[in-house]
Amino acid sequence: MTDEPHAPVPLLAARQLAFSRNDERVFGPIELSVDSGEALLVQGGNGVGKTTLLRVLAGLLRPDEGSRIELDGEPASRERVARVCALLGHLPGLKGELSTLENLRFAIGLFGRRRGASPDAALASVGLAGYEDTPARQLSAGQRKRLSLARLLLLPARLWLLDEPYANLDLEGITLVNRMVERHLAQGGGVLLTTHGAYAAPPVRQRTFFLERAA
Repeated sequence: MTDEPHAPVPLLAARQLAFSRNDERVFGPIELSVDSGEALLVQGGNGVGKTTLLRVLAGLLRPDEGSRIELDGEPASRERVARVCALLGHLPGLKGELSTLENLRFAIGLFGRRRGASPDAALASVGLAGYEDTPARQLSAGQRKRLSLARLLLLPARLWLLDEPYANLDLEGITLVNRMVERHLAQGGGVLLTTHGAYAAPPVRQRTFFLERAA
């Protein structure tokens, strides 16, 4: 008699995850997970803590006592989070005085580079070819979002944490995000994203998690 195969370990697993600010519970406790090759869509109204949730998962905020976050089955230490996760937030996290290429090279210096990726190719993939020497402060809001997406393409992170990734993008930009998600999942990555509206997703493996205001 042979043993049954073990279920694969989730890329991300959060157990009894909760966060409070000034002794007031923002969300939780909640349970969620993201497998490799899967997209988890987090939906909820304004003020329920979607952005806060992503910041907690990215290690920028400390969760409440008793919360557990694991990456690849191991506790989410700061070093592991930096290696596995990439956050795309409301703020682009760009240096305005640096050019688009310089911003991407700066990110590579901090977090490394995905095998086979290059800054020039990443810019071309998001529609910013010809803007290599343009300072980030001269870009429109949509172009800055595209530059942030180019940074995602470069970094080796397997788990993308995307906060309202469709904001400031036109229909072509929305299609770009969906194409990036589809490719990332096909390569074994995982995606957790938040959105107010419908998720115009490509045909990928996905689930929906509804985040509710803490009682």
